[in-house]
Amino acid sequence: MDQQKSGRFLRELRHEKQMTQQQLAQVFNVSTRSISRWETGSNLPDISLLVEIADFYGVDVREIIEGERKSEMMDKEVREVATKMADYANEEKSKLLRRMQIISFIGVLVLLLSIGLQTIGIASNKINKGVLFVTFIALVIMSVVTLYVTGLLEKIVKNKKLVRSIKLATIIGLAVAFWRVIVMTVIVGILMVMVGLSPIEEYDDVSHYNEYMNFSNGAYQEGVDTQWTKWGMDETIWPEKITDSMKVEDFKMVYYNPWDAQYLGYLVVDYSPAEYDAEVKRLKAYESTEYTGYYDVEEEKTYQLLAVNADSYNGFVYALTDGEGRIIYAEQIFCNYFMDLDYEQYMPKEYFLDGFNATTDSKYYKDVHGDN
Repeated sequence: MDQQKSGRFLRELRHEKQMTQQQLAQVFNVSTRSISRWETGSNLPDISLLVEIADFYGVDVREIIEGERKSEMMDKEVREVATKMADYANEEKSKLLRRMQIISFIGVLVLLLSIGLQTIGIASNKINKGVLFVTFIALVIMSVVTLYVTGLLEKIVKNKKLVRSIKLATIIGLAVAFWRVIVMTVIVGILMVMVGLSPIEEYDDVSHYNEYMNFSNGAYQEGVDTQWTKWGMDETIWPEKITDSMKVEDFKMVYYNPWDAQYLGYLVVDYSPAEYDAEVKRLKAYESTEYTGYYDVEEEKTYQLLAVNADSYNGFVYALTDGEGRIIYAEQIFCNYFMDLDYEQYMPKEYFLDGFNATTDSKYYKDVHGDN
């Protein structure tokens, strides 16, 4: 069978009738696209339509299939066979359509129930808006499918004013129902762009030490503009300055500001016995704060903790010692109860307080936000 030849024949028959594809589509209650596909040979009419098309054009069904006119018309027996085949095809389609209608109605009811279970009797801050949004979109899709299989969609589509009204109502409904989701999506998108554009700055030249410490860089003096204010955290646990007698074994300062400034730093110094004793005495005289529990931190056992300034919101500044002349000064300063910085990539794990976890997976973060 040559489909393209059949298509050309159908096009010739339409031209003989002096009809447009749109006019013919209305006669057979199909789309203009279907007519176009028939006439290009990319597809052919369902068998249930062949007899109707043949009668409309006054040709034999075999002529349509073979794509050319024959000398005699279809006899009564062939017509009856074709009609029965068409009736059989229509009956099978009807059975399938009924099944689809039942399944579609059940799908809509299940999705409505799902939305109800996600929202009824649940505080708004506990609702998973992402899951709710996806469920709503699924409901919209299933509703459209239901309208299609019941034949209502075709009637709606023909009424262009009604279609425009439905589109407008849907857009307004989505905006009203999910304005928070829309706003949050925009905000998250902006923040993600900011994160992508924000560099992580690393400094390991200890000769610039004073520039990084907010108690010595003039950060709080009028007219001084510096990024190293560090949310006002007291850093005086760290040395006032680096002297020639201090043997600095390691040093790093990290600054990251995707939307809120975050700081990470450590200084490892090996002291002479006399200087070590004096520094330990100074640090033990510091008025330390409570630190366990904040950001899942446990009692320090890896090293001896000499001094600590802990803040429930902004993090830690502290000093550790191995008891043999080495003192480790460290800090993690941030806000909003978590660090965007992948801090373990920039600081040896042993320099963190035991148990430190400043991610959104920490028990501390979840307790603060009521996620437990």
